[in-house]
This record gives sequence, structure tokens and C-alpha cells, in this order.
Amino acid sequence: MKIVSCNINGIRSAASKGFFDWFAENGADILCLQEIKAQTHQIPKAAHLAGYETFFLPAERPGYAGVALYSRRSPDTIWHGIQQLDPNQDWQTFDAEGRYLQADFGSLSVISVYFPSGSSTHARQARKMVFLERFLPFIQRLHQQGRELIICGDINIAHQRIDLKNWRGNQKNSGFLPEERAWFGRLLDSGFVDVFRHLYPQREAYSWWSNRGQARAKDVGWRIDYHLCTRAIAAAATGAGMHDRHQRFSDHTPIWATFDYPGF
Repeated sequence: MKIVSCNINGIRSAASKGFFDWFAENGADILCLQEIKAQTHQIPKAAHLAGYETFFLPAERPGYAGVALYSRRSPDTIWHGIQQLDPNQDWQTFDAEGRYLQADFGSLSVISVYFPSGSSTHARQARKMVFLERFLPFIQRLHQQGRELIICGDINIAHQRIDLKNWRGNQKNSGFLPEERAWFGRLLDSGFVDVFRHLYPQREAYSWWSNRGQARAKDVGWRIDYHLCTRAIAAAATGAGMHDRHQRFSDHTPIWATFDYPGF
């Protein structure tokens, strides 16, 4: 089973840059997209791929956020948002931003998720922390209920120093704050695995680059896009990586992971 994930920073823009042609040539069993920035009726023709069932959760606000999930295999259930999965918590505002899609295949759930960014204002950072603190117990409960999970998406956190080029200069910036990194550590301690770092403990590789200062050309990046899996699924991982940063579909690059998992 191969799963590709990418924050495409606008599905219409990515389509015009050849993202879906590239994906059709490279293929995967599942494709998870974040930040599609389009309503369902605005999805370009190129983004409707033959042989895949496709699911979208756009944000209510036009041109903002939104997630998608493509699957060769028909899911048993598809969940649009978190509220229906976690009715005792208030997820309505986050769901309205189009941040979470979950496809269930037997006991396996594959999730396309777009975590909030806190880089614009202090209020947005506070909102990001609310999301983090609600998300961890939610995802833990899903696992405790017997589900194996593959969380794919833009988490907007670089966990370790190796996960961004200029860690010294970013310790007070959103995405590398001590409280964000501590949250990530709690997620891993609770039974989840960062598949890429599990397979390649010392490899420097990034998934996002700023548009300023020739960051992409110089490979001054951050690794903020992940496949986060429950331990049983992570044990079946056979590879993971990032697409060549020089083929630019977005300010992020696609990430991929493969699993020796029956049924796909």
C-alpha cells in the first residue's frame, strides 16, 4: 500500500502546474490533499482521476483551507469532519474550515488532516493550541476503540532540530515552539509513530519552504508534513520520502510512504 500526501496550496493552482499528471504517472493507493482552497464545484477536471473514489471537505470560507482524499479502494465509511466522531467536544468551527477527512477500511482509518497555522497572529497561535489539545485525546480514543490509524497531512510543526534547517533562529516562531514540540512528543508517547523519522533517524529532508530568500533553491526548509501511524501500522512501513523539491507544485512537496499491508 502506497499513500501520498501533499499540501497543494490550491487545487486549481496545483492542477495547472501538472500535479495530477505527475500523480497519474507515479500512482498510489491513496492520495491525501490539504489546503485545496476550492469549493466542490470549483474542482478542476484534471483533479478528477479515473480509478479513484474522491472525497472533498471544502472550507465554508471561499479560497481557504479544505482537504481531500482519493482512494482506489472504496472505503467502508467516510467521515467529513470530527464533530460526528467526537460529539462531546466542540469541533464545529474547525470542521467549517475543512480540516479533517477520515476513510475507514475495515479496522484501518486513513486521515487527511490540515492543522491550523499560528504564524499570522497571537490569536491564531492560541487557536492552534486549542486544536492540538483537543485533537490528541480524540485520536487516542479512536485508537483505544480498536482502530489502526494513518494520519496524513500538514501538521504545521517541526518536531526535532533535524526537522528544520535554521532551528536556532526559529525557537520563538510558530511551528517550532517548545509547547508545540512537547505536544508532538506526547502524541508519539501515546502510541503513534512518525514513519519517516522511524525509518530514517538521521536523514535531513524537508517538505515546506518559505517563498522568501530563495529558501527552496537553497533547501532551507521545514519538515511539517507527516505520516503518523499507530505502532502496528508503522511496523509494516517499508519506505517513506519526499518528492524532488525542484519540481514545484506548491510551497510544499508531496510526501509518500509504503506499507506491507494486506487488502490494498
